[in-house]
Amino acid sequence: MSGFDENLENAPHFVGHRERLKTRFRESGAEAIADYELLELILFQAVPRRDTKPIAKALLARFGTFSDVLAAPEARLTEIAGVGPSVATHLKLVHAAATRYARGAVRQRPLLGSWSAVVDYCRAAMAYEEKEQFRILFLDRKNVLIADEVQQVGTVDHTPVYPREVVKRALELSATAIVLAHNHPSGDPTPSRADIEMTKTIVSIAGPLGIAVHDHIIVGRQGHASFRGLKLI
Repeated sequence: MSGFDENLENAPHFVGHRERLKTRFRESGAEAIADYELLELILFQAVPRRDTKPIAKALLARFGTFSDVLAAPEARLTEIAGVGPSVATHLKLVHAAATRYARGAVRQRPLLGSWSAVVDYCRAAMAYEEKEQFRILFLDRKNVLIADEVQQVGTVDHTPVYPREVVKRALELSATAIVLAHNHPSGDPTPSRADIEMTKTIVSIAGPLGIAVHDHIIVGRQGHASFRGLKLI
């Protein structure tokens, strides 16, 4: 038996498990592994000397889904046994990387031709936030993204939105179209009456100034809602 095999044989039980899981990921891809196993893989680097399976399962039990785990605040992550500040930061780094990747998919290309990427980005950026955010995507004449800005951050169920400020910012950026987006921390993306009235006000102010409102997307843990798809715009 080689020295490597002897070392592996004498190593803690989870070392062999880690190697088998890595091999399965390399050979079969992410679709072949469960959410808790993907979390294990992410935790391997942050937790080098412990079995990460119990930690991964505890995270999912507490927060619900893989996405919920990554989006959870660091303070809440550290409530889980085995998750210290460095592990929580590692998970937030993965979440930031996923959001940055999704954002890259909507840059430098016409947004109307990659609408699923726009929705994916909005969900990655906001769906799991604990407070409402109101985000605006500003587009040029070719519907290419000029800027992506969070205009307001509110409470768990309300964000103050000032329609004239939305249009003013679009004029400052020389945008000819905008996409509105916000999240519902409750999880249900169904538009409220206030959402509908606010959107109508923005459309009525922006239209005469040559600024089109392509859509208002609401995202939540249970999916998303499109005002355009619902014929509310």
